[in-house]
Amino acid sequence: MQLHIIARGKIGRCPEAELVDRYLKRISWPVKISEMPDKGGKVPPAPPACVTVMLDEKGEQLSSMAFARKLEGWRDQGVRECRFLIGAADGFDDAERKGADLLIAFGRATWPHMLARAMLTEQLWRATSILSNHPYHREG
Repeated sequence: MQLHIIARGKIGRCPEAELVDRYLKRISWPVKISEMPDKGGKVPPAPPACVTVMLDEKGEQLSSMAFARKLEGWRDQGVRECRFLIGAADGFDDAERKGADLLIAFGRATWPHMLARAMLTEQLWRATSILSNHPYHREG
């Protein structure tokens, strides 16, 4: 299953970009990143058998293990692409939220979208590590 991060804003050169690159290099699954302008532009079309996850402060707060199990379930059901949408400063409207299969939040705080991208890539690496029985993640 391909992991596809679709994010508003260009990351450029910043400390968050270094973190994103560090974790992307560690993920063993195929990963694609599509950057969009802060406003306007069209989200790339979804392929068949696609799941859309939106990062949103109103979303579920999943543990790393629960997040890994979600990815595992979708992978095992034959989902070809799992897309992760990260919005700009204003986030997503209700119509956009309704189009998502899952809303997730990294806590109730609002995070800058560049930092959210770094946090997402770390969680994707952690989840794929959990699923490959890598000893990095520790519960408890």
